[in-house]
Amino acid sequence: MTAQRRIFTAVLLTSFMGPFLGSCINIAIPAIATEFNCPATELSWLATAFLLGAVAFLLPFGRLSDILGRCRIYGIGTAAMAVVSFVAAFSPSVSFLVAMRALQGLSLGLVFSSGMALLVAAHPAQGRGRAIGYSAAATYIGLSLGPVIGGVITQHFDWRLIFFFVAAVILTSSLLVLSIKEDWYGQREGGFDLLGALFYTAASTLTLYGLSSLAHAPWMRFVMLAGLVFLALFLWQERRAATPLLHLSLFKNTVFTMSNLASFLNYSATYAISFLLSLYLQLVRGLDPSTAGLLLFLQPLTMAILSPIAGSLSDKYDPRLVASFGMALTTVGVAGYSLLDADTSMPLVAANCILVGVGFGFFSPANNNAIMGAVSKYLYGVASSMVSVMRLSGQAVSMAVVTVLLAQAALPADIDQPSHLAAAIRLIFSCLAVSCAAGVIASLARGKRKAPEEE
Repeated sequence: MTAQRRIFTAVLLTSFMGPFLGSCINIAIPAIATEFNCPATELSWLATAFLLGAVAFLLPFGRLSDILGRCRIYGIGTAAMAVVSFVAAFSPSVSFLVAMRALQGLSLGLVFSSGMALLVAAHPAQGRGRAIGYSAAATYIGLSLGPVIGGVITQHFDWRLIFFFVAAVILTSSLLVLSIKEDWYGQREGGFDLLGALFYTAASTLTLYGLSSLAHAPWMRFVMLAGLVFLALFLWQERRAATPLLHLSLFKNTVFTMSNLASFLNYSATYAISFLLSLYLQLVRGLDPSTAGLLLFLQPLTMAILSPIAGSLSDKYDPRLVASFGMALTTVGVAGYSLLDADTSMPLVAANCILVGVGFGFFSPANNNAIMGAVSKYLYGVASSMVSVMRLSGQAVSMAVVTVLLAQAALPADIDQPSHLAAAIRLIFSCLAVSCAAGVIASLARGKRKAPEEE
């Protein structure tokens, strides 16, 4: 097997496992809540901790992958994630499981900061969109199979087996990459901006943690404020650093800037869908985990089928048009979820899942191709990290919005009642649809694609 094929296979495996792990946990939340005797709605921290752990170190890890080698960082990240996933299977409490989820996220930060850069560097420009499309397809297959496999494991075996499965697949990916003798680097001169890394980690952690905890502790607004102060310090440091973690000049490129904004808005509007639908299908409609998993399967399956097609289209046509079309369809679908109630027909729920899947399948690979195509090859590590920062930050904001609105929509004593929960879910989807509509505007505003050297 050639080095290119090994990289392609390894990246596809981790592209599969990241979302697989998230969607598996979502479908297992009622069972985990029962085992540890806690309300299911409080377990949103299982998703939030995972995202916080990943976002907090993405940019520093991206710079390290440029300096130390993308294969090396990717291999370390996959090995660490395999170990942590194995340990998570023995979690004795919710707090321990949340901590392991945070460490899983940190490990995945190493993978995400280098994976896209490694994939793009190992493929010629004319095939980049197609490779990204297949990576996106693997992501959506992970989302597709997560609820199905997770539902079967949870209903017939034990949710802990999910983590053993993750550890085995991630270890395979690690061995594939670590066996490659060559490596790809970015800008290696100038050293590592340690002060910028500290400011970035503090800013991302405090801001997202404060936002996620705001529903239960109003004083967390001050933690958010501290995070914004560190964000200002980070931007100040990046303007003066000889070799910054993030080249702020990249944001002069409208395609790069607006594509990243569109990505953030898209994920902030869509990531919570599987979590909310899992609660809706099982706690409002009374479906068992396996049946709920099969319904949740439709949306990401549609994404997986369409992503390679959308990636190839974005090689031939302006990614702005392909991505904006997908974002518009996603907006309609998310708005459709805001109409769910206890009597909504299941075929209608299924049709809406497919509609959102079509929209997201067109948006994601085309948008990522636009971002990676807007920078030079020496900045692939930074661009890869930004793709992941926008995605994971959007996902963290999505879960934070869910946590806040679930707490505000009803009292803790009655939020688990089907009628109250259904009303809360409708309210949340209405808010998410607004974010999705803003993403359409950002996607259209990016302008036409230009080669990096033309900027």
